[in-house]
Amino acid sequence: MIEAGSIHPLARARSGTLADSVQHNPIVTFSGGERESNLHAMDQDASVPSLASPPRVRFAAHSPFSRELKRRTDAYFDGPGGRRRDLPGMYLKSAIILTWFVGSWALLVFYASTWWQGALLATSLGLSIAGVGMSIQHDANHGAYSSHPIVNKAFRLSLDIMGVASFIWRQKHNVFHHTFTNIEGIDFDLDFAPVARLSPEQTRRVGHRFQHIYMWALYGLLLPKWVFVDDWNHLRTRRAGPHHLSKPSRGDIAMFAFGKVFFVLWSIVIPALYHPIWQVAVFHFIMVMALGVTLSSVFQLAHVVEEVEYHALPTRGAQLPHCVATHQLETSVSFARESALCSWYFGGLNFQVEHHLFPKVCHLHYPALSRIVEEVAAEHGLRYRVNRTFGDAVVSHYRMLRKLGQPGMEIRESVASEHVAT
Repeated sequence: MIEAGSIHPLARARSGTLADSVQHNPIVTFSGGERESNLHAMDQDASVPSLASPPRVRFAAHSPFSRELKRRTDAYFDGPGGRRRDLPGMYLKSAIILTWFVGSWALLVFYASTWWQGALLATSLGLSIAGVGMSIQHDANHGAYSSHPIVNKAFRLSLDIMGVASFIWRQKHNVFHHTFTNIEGIDFDLDFAPVARLSPEQTRRVGHRFQHIYMWALYGLLLPKWVFVDDWNHLRTRRAGPHHLSKPSRGDIAMFAFGKVFFVLWSIVIPALYHPIWQVAVFHFIMVMALGVTLSSVFQLAHVVEEVEYHALPTRGAQLPHCVATHQLETSVSFARESALCSWYFGGLNFQVEHHLFPKVCHLHYPALSRIVEEVAAEHGLRYRVNRTFGDAVVSHYRMLRKLGQPGMEIRESVASEHVAT
């Protein structure tokens, strides 16, 4: 368990980079030479070295809720839950999704002969890649796929062959997002400025009044933005917003280059050998839009909705009002928990509360863990945030985008003041 008053350094301590300061942070630890977020420390023991760096972002001490939740989930895994990772069902699911991906690509490139066949197969290809992203690479990059590092590393490649550098994604997602969820200024996933306003603390621009309309189209550009813009900027500057990234190893650089080349090869070059380049461009665009809208929407439905809480960045030395586990309850929203199709295809990301509490547990456990989390939260008078259906979550995100685009949508002063420890 994480000790009382656990400290999160901001992106950079005055004396050094985040890579220098995480060694003093019991919530962000090194595992196998890589930084990993152990926010809850419920599925593994967290190393707690001496705290020497000055406090930047502090969470409150562990609460009765977090202790009881750990006890109940430990009992689940000691009993009917069994092992946390290496589930046969996950290997079968991966085989199905990867077969879907390869089959859609092969049929699109070598079989499709009409525009409607091309459109359907390009859409299928995009949806299959989204499935890879939400299930296979996501679990693998969190270390939730297997207890064997080599297996996780193998399945991480599923992100690299899609053109996205996994060593950069792990730092951005596992550390910066999972550690600082919905904390303005340091949760990098909220930073869409100046295109969109995703937090009440962000500056509102005139064009944002229409973001509930135009953002859905821009979501479709997620993959090319990652592949051809973001990764290159992160590699060049070694920064992600206010955060400093670790220095890449030679292996990281080699995998970066391989991933980019391989992606262009299978998605553009090989198809262009069999079809006119304009057709390749059209169906590539359809694939990209299907992937981007699906993947972006699912992530946004968990953190940019009406039910969620936002936190202003506390002043230096101040403390957030709750422990890490309670903070995740406030800033994450689950949806469509009763839908078997959503739970399978979304890789458990519709159980976002459970994912943020148990990022190193295979997502196939999330439905069972969800019942435990909801029960323990109710017993301690805490709200478990959930949208009943996928449609409810979409509507909530639409409304939140619209509200954030209007004047007067800021974090209330009374809420922000609660972040300062008394």
